[in-house]
Amino acid sequence: MRRAALAFGGIALLLAAAGGCGSPPGGDDAAVATLQEDAAASGFARAYAPRPLVFPADHGAHRDFRHEWWYVTGNLDAPGGRRFGFQITFFRYGLTARPLPRRSRWAAAELYMAHFAVTDVANRRFRAYQRRGRGALGLAGARLAPFRVWLDDWRLESFEGDELPWALAVREGDLALRLLLRNTKPPVLQGEAGLSRKSAEPGNASYYYSATRLQAEGMLEVAGESFPVSGLAWLDREWSSSALAADQAGWDWFSLQFDDATELMYYRLRRKDGSADPHSAGSLVAADGAKTPLRPEDVELKVLDRWRTPDGAWYPARWSLAVKPLGKTWLIHPVVADQELREGSFRYWEGAVDVFPADRPDRPAGRGYLEMTGYAAAVRPGAGERR
Repeated sequence: MRRAALAFGGIALLLAAAGGCGSPPGGDDAAVATLQEDAAASGFARAYAPRPLVFPADHGAHRDFRHEWWYVTGNLDAPGGRRFGFQITFFRYGLTARPLPRRSRWAAAELYMAHFAVTDVANRRFRAYQRRGRGALGLAGARLAPFRVWLDDWRLESFEGDELPWALAVREGDLALRLLLRNTKPPVLQGEAGLSRKSAEPGNASYYYSATRLQAEGMLEVAGESFPVSGLAWLDREWSSSALAADQAGWDWFSLQFDDATELMYYRLRRKDGSADPHSAGSLVAADGAKTPLRPEDVELKVLDRWRTPDGAWYPARWSLAVKPLGKTWLIHPVVADQELREGSFRYWEGAVDVFPADRPDRPAGRGYLEMTGYAAAVRPGAGERR
C-alpha cells in the first residue's frame, strides 16, 4: 500500500539515472502531479476493482501498471545476543506501457531503484544505501520462470520455478547480507481481496499482498565480521499507477510479528491537517493464516514520544497501538532512534521495533518494522549527519 509516494519521491533521481529522460520541474511534488496526470496517457492501468491474485504469477512484474515494489524487512539474531534489523526494497517504475522502439540497446521502458539498510542494535548504528538503474542490458529487471528481481548484484530470486523459498543477496562495501526466506503462511490479500484503496478517487488504489511470517536464515557481514543469523522477515508486494491524494501528507505503517505466531499490519494515512484519513486500514493474521480486516475505527494510535533529526525534523519515537475489538494495547519502541533513510531524494524513517503489552511493559510480546513518511518534507534533503 504505503510506498506510492516513495516510488514517486525517487523519480527525479531515477529519471536522471536514465540519461536524457529529464525530470519534471518543481521537485518531487511536481513530479507526483505530472506522473498522476499522464499515467492514463502513457497507457498504464489503474486499480479500480478487486481482481483475482494468482500465485506464483503475481510474484513477478506487472508492466501494465506504472510502479511496483518488492519489500522485505526483518529482525535477525546472531550468536552472543547480537541483533540486527534489515530492509531491502526493489522499486520498478514504468516509463511507458506501450512497446518501446529499440533504437539503442540502452533504451529502457522501465527504471529501477533499490534501498538496502541494516540496523546494528548493539552498536546503535544504522546504515542505508540506494542504487538506481535502467531496465536494459541486464543491469536491472524483474522476471518469472524462474523468479528474479535485481539491480546490479543486489538480487532476490528463487532457486527454481517462482515460489518461495527465495534467496536474498546484497552487498555494499563491508556490509553484506545473504538470506534464505521460507514462507510459513499463505499470502495475505490486503484490503478488499487484494485491492487497497488509498482515497475516494476511483483508481487511486493498489493491488497488495503480504507474506507476514517468513523464516529467515543466512549470513551477515559487518565491517569484516561474519555472523550466522536467523529470525523473521516480512514481504510486501504492491503494484499501482497512482500516488497519495492531494490532501494526504504521508503515512505510518506497522508490521508486527507477535510471539504467539500472529501478525498485525496497519497503515495510518495522514492528512495535511494532521488527521487520519478514513482510508487507513490493516489486518490481523491468526496463527493459521486467517485474516481479520482492521478499519480506522478499530485502531487507536497515540504518539508517546518524539525524536528530532540533526537537521530539525521530528518523528514519533514511541507509540501506543490499541486494537479495540481485541481489547488489547501494545507499546511500540524503536530499537535505535535514528533509522531514517536520507541518502536519496525522498526521506523516510524505516526501522526495527520491539512490541510490549501496555499492561506488562517489561515483557516483550514481539518484534516488527515501522515506516513513517512525510515528517521531513520541509527539511532540506540530505542535510545533517548521524549522531
